[in-house]
This record gives sequence, structure tokens and C-alpha cells, in this order.
Amino acid sequence: MKPPTIAIVGAGMGGLAAAASLRRIGLEVAVYEQARQFTRLGAGIQIGCNAMHVLRGLGLEALLRAETFYPRSWNNRDARTGEVLFDMVFGPQAEAKYGAPYLLAHRGDLHAALASTVPPDIVHLDHRLEGLEPRRDGTRLHFANGRTVEADLVVGADGVNSVVRAALFGADAPRFTGRIAYRTVYPAARLDGFDMGDCTKWWGEDRHIVMYPVKPDRSEVYFVTSQPEPGFDLESWSARGDVATLRDAFAGFHPDVQRVLAACPDVHKRPLVDRDPLPRWAEGPIALLGDACHPMTPYMAQGAAMAIEDAAILSRCLDGVERDGVTAALARYERSRQPRTARMQLTSRANAWGKGVTDTDWVYGYDAWTAPLAD
Repeated sequence: MKPPTIAIVGAGMGGLAAAASLRRIGLEVAVYEQARQFTRLGAGIQIGCNAMHVLRGLGLEALLRAETFYPRSWNNRDARTGEVLFDMVFGPQAEAKYGAPYLLAHRGDLHAALASTVPPDIVHLDHRLEGLEPRRDGTRLHFANGRTVEADLVVGADGVNSVVRAALFGADAPRFTGRIAYRTVYPAARLDGFDMGDCTKWWGEDRHIVMYPVKPDRSEVYFVTSQPEPGFDLESWSARGDVATLRDAFAGFHPDVQRVLAACPDVHKRPLVDRDPLPRWAEGPIALLGDACHPMTPYMAQGAAMAIEDAAILSRCLDGVERDGVTAALARYERSRQPRTARMQLTSRANAWGKGVTDTDWVYGYDAWTAPLAD
């Protein structure tokens, strides 16, 4: 018997983390990505201590520490008065407690770091999946560019509108929350010396804004909002936003917020969506990972972290497994991950994380390399 050959659909955070984790245990992996090239999108990302455990195992800790911002805390404040609602302390204190740092990064820098962990020749760009064809000895993948490939095991890491998910369990639309996120990264020099803090979430009655630096020297800053916007076209997945409209939406917020918005040159906006927890992630030799099976709102900053955790657990379930054991291994992966990600989805949906005293241990204290696997 031979170890399984693996096709990963999607080269986002989860797909690349899965490729690196599976190669770490000696498995043959190919990654298929619909984009024609990788781009450094204007967005930040919070790398929780739990995600850092996995990234450390992939050899990325030194690189990420050098390229990201190390915050003192995630400070939650009232949007009008500035009152501190809850100061979620990170820095050395959290690192000592949870065994890994909490870092703030440019999303493109984290993606590039993950891409550096796999050989470029196993990542196939311009491969948009059109369908899956079950075979007696595996699965055939059909791509829009006319190519077909076969694999013993398929991992669908192709995002909230996953083609793999639709092939397994039927197509349906994600749940639109009725809320829009405006986001951008811009040079800190535009703030003219103003200190925006380490990481602050400003809580309003029906909207909020999160802001933080994404480079160790604070040279780039990021913010992201969540707010209602009637009449938004859901099809405009990553549309250019109007800065004046954004500023009007936060006109009553604290002067610190006004300074950051006044310096902002441009923004993008996108709808915020999620799904109810999916009871099944796997069917035979095909499994889902990341947003393909548990898309969530960004209010806990744990979406990418859950995909990265998935990757480590998947590799542990497949370690030493031969082709005839793939189905059972994928079922174990599903059982090991579904309860945690379902809790994360529903907790994030409530959008109360950090608004008052918050138990963070169950999130940041998890290490996917050592967490118990399901029976």
C-alpha cells in the first residue's frame, strides 16, 4: 500500500497551511488555485496565540515576529466616551500564559509567509474547479482551463462559496448578516504623528471599527468596520467604497476615530456573511477545510486561525494513513474539529467578544498540534 496523493483546492491561508502541514508528514500534495496570481490585498489580520502554535510548527515564527506588530493588548472602548470596556491584554503576559505570541499582520504578509513553506511548483494557479467526478480508485477534478487531475484525497479549501462543498452537499448561498465591512491599509505617515494605539475596537450602538498597526515599526496601519448599509448590492463582493460615506457613518465616534478616518485615502467594502455550523465536512475521500465548512463573521478575528488549526489537525489524522484508511481519517478530522469551530461561529456571530469581561482561554489556549483527537 502507498500513502494517498492529495489535491487541495484553494491556495488561501487554509489551503497553504494544509499543504505545508501534510508535506511535513511526508505526503504528496498539489494545490489548485483559481487566481492567476497572488496579490497583496489591503487588509490586516490578527494572528491569535492558537494560530501561532501551528505557524511555529511550520517554521514561520521568526519570520512573522520580524514582519508583524506585537501589541500590548486588544483594547475595547466605548465609541463616544472612550471608556475602556475590556482590555484584553496580550504582549509578554499572554505569551507566557498561552505559550505563543499574539501578532498583528498585513494579510498579504501572512499569506506570503505560508506560501514560502511549500515549493512553488506544487501550487497551480489559474485552475478554477468546475466539478468533481468520483472514481473507483479516487476522485477526478475538472478545471475550467480544460485540465483534469486525479487524486486519492481531495481537500476543499476554496472559501465561503466552495465548489467542493456544493458538489458534496448541494449549492446554497451563505447567510448575509445585513452588515458591511469597510477596510483599508495605508501608510502611518498620513496620520502625521498621531498614535492610534496598539489595537482598539471602538464599540457603537449598531456599528464598530477596529484599528491597529500591521508592521513592527508601525509604518502601516489598518482599520475595518462593521455597519448596516441599506441597499448594498450583495454581488459586489469587494467593491471600492466611498470614503465620505464611511466618514459620515462614524461621525459621532470619538475624536481618535475621526483622526484615523480623516487620514484614510481610499477603502474597499464587502458584505459580511457566515453560515450555520455544518454538521458534515467529509464524504468518502473528500473533505472541507476553513471557510468552505465554517465561514464566520470577523468579530473574534478567528476565521483564518480556524483554517490554520484545521490544517494541523487534518495532518495529524492522516499521519501514517494509507489509501484504504483515508475515509476513516477524514471522518476523525471532522469529529475532532466540528465542535470547536461551531462554537467559534456562533460566538463570533453574537458580536460580544471583548465588549465586557471575556473568557479568552478556550480560544487562545488551544494548540492544534497537541489537542486531543476524537476517537
